[in-house]
Amino acid sequence: MPTILVIVAVGIAVAALVAGVAFMFRGEENSGVEDRLAALTTKGGTGGKGRSGEATMLVRPLDDGPSKVEQFVSRFLNLRRFIDQADVPITVNQFLLITGGAAVGGVLICVFTFIPMILAPLLAIVLGMLPMLWLFLKRRKRLMAFGKQLPEALELISRALRAGHSLAAGISLAANEMAAPLGKEFGRCYEEQNLGIPLEEALEGMTERVPNLDLRFFATAVILQRTTGGDLAEILDKIGHLIRERFKIWGQI
Repeated sequence: MPTILVIVAVGIAVAALVAGVAFMFRGEENSGVEDRLAALTTKGGTGGKGRSGEATMLVRPLDDGPSKVEQFVSRFLNLRRFIDQADVPITVNQFLLITGGAAVGGVLICVFTFIPMILAPLLAIVLGMLPMLWLFLKRRKRLMAFGKQLPEALELISRALRAGHSLAAGISLAANEMAAPLGKEFGRCYEEQNLGIPLEEALEGMTERVPNLDLRFFATAVILQRTTGGDLAEILDKIGHLIRERFKIWGQI
């Protein structure tokens, strides 16, 4: 009987790990397909015009419906937003599958090695937390890279505004000139407003994907400028200057 249980556990662990890796690679392919479908839908629709709710449907992933497992996990942790902020091309279910496979692997290590079985729960917890630790570090690295790129992007937008271009054109310029992750996020923001989503909402969505305080200042400045007026280019220059000065202070500490 114990032999059968070991065989079943090994099968489940291997299947979970293989499926998790396969889903991870397939997520990158699906994202490209969804982008092409969104572009085709826009061309065949009303020329990109319409209510923001309809435009949001166009940029929503094909399998965006949360499962029961995801709904349960979301009570304790917004894992979907955490994955989006880390820019990892997997769903919540796929990530949980990888986590579960790692935890089962911890138990199997105790089964096939000299490690006492009493330590199996502890080892399962440690290995099960490794995917979450990796996701946290990847998210942190991405947010730090975005913050370092932001001053240059604000300078590009400010120059575009002074040259007589629109704010949307300035965002497009920053998206084309800057590398990832900032270039990717600004490009997504530009494409969303092209689909008919108001620019303010597109910026708000970007601040949710990238929880950066300076980016929040930028989005707030845009909203205030559109409602009360003012020189947005000068405001962006000041925000960029403050960010650079803060980085200098951090470098001296």
